[in-house]
Amino acid sequence: MKPITKCRIGCEGTIARIRAREPIKGRLFSLGLAKGSHIKILDHTLAKQTWEVESDGTKIALREEEAASIFIESQECDT
Repeated sequence: MKPITKCRIGCEGTIARIRAREPIKGRLFSLGLAKGSHIKILDHTLAKQTWEVESDGTKIALREEEAASIFIESQECDT
């Protein structure tokens, strides 16, 4: 289990935990990001300040703080 900020582009997995306080946690839930959801890392800026992910067919842009609070489990990402 690791934050999506430590995963490479193309990594897919299941959200295992979200470590965030309100209002960030509420924003993530309103975007459909919750424990058990499937997520794929699509892209990030060169400075890794913004992350683009896809969950349930929806593309979502996340700030670094938001992305760092989402922990995923994936065999593919552990390489």
